[in-house]
Amino acid sequence: MHRTEAKAPCVSTSTLSLVGLILLAMAQLYSLPASADEQDGGSSWGLGVGVMSEKTPYAGRSRETDVLPLIQYKNDYIEVLGPNLAIKLPSLDISDSQSLNFSIVGEFDGSGYEDDDADILEGMDERKSGFWAGGRVVWSNELVDVSAEWLGDVSGNSKGQRLGLGMERTWHIGNDVMITPRLGANWYDKKYVDYYFGVRSDEVRADRAAYDGKSGVNAEVGVRGVYMFDRKHSIFADVEVSSLGSGIKDSPLVDRSTQNNVTFGYLYRF
Repeated sequence: MHRTEAKAPCVSTSTLSLVGLILLAMAQLYSLPASADEQDGGSSWGLGVGVMSEKTPYAGRSRETDVLPLIQYKNDYIEVLGPNLAIKLPSLDISDSQSLNFSIVGEFDGSGYEDDDADILEGMDERKSGFWAGGRVVWSNELVDVSAEWLGDVSGNSKGQRLGLGMERTWHIGNDVMITPRLGANWYDKKYVDYYFGVRSDEVRADRAAYDGKSGVNAEVGVRGVYMFDRKHSIFADVEVSSLGSGIKDSPLVDRSTQNNVTFGYLYRF
């Protein structure tokens, strides 16, 4: 995996927002069917295009829709999706049908903003997006894949941390269609919430009280569908809705309790 007639953001903000959207779209590609090369233990890569529509919780920030390039590369040791990176560690086979898969991960977080991104943000200091890194483990079994991860902001902007837990299962309908519903929860620490949703004493105005962010949990539900024309050509759609934790909902910068994104895309696998 925005404004009340907001003024056009500067180049740096729009660029970071676009990168963030690309990463959200690229995240949907993880469960696309394996290519013949991947099944044989080799590498594969793909190119495509996607359309993402996203609504974030900042007050008065309207929905944004962007057309995005999609790039993917996988082999037995690494997985690259745009600026996202996963370094695969040795797995642990529990039984014939269960395994634990470990990886070191890095990802871009596009939560930053500038004060001309929405009326409620006017007069706020810039909040920069960050790069996060940490570890992930996935328990694969016959019923459901369960994942857990810890990430920290290694860019030092928010200095925040995130703990995530999720589960998903893929159903195959014939040879061409896959449906993958998922549930998840992400805990964000006080530093992350305060950086992106807090209001400092020198940023207070009549309609924007001072606010110290609090840690909290965002709950997520989503579903992804994939249609495969053949092993090379596929299209996908993904819908995700997040219920925001109280630490975010209570911010004077926020006027809603949920955020959502919808993604459609096409991928050609070489």
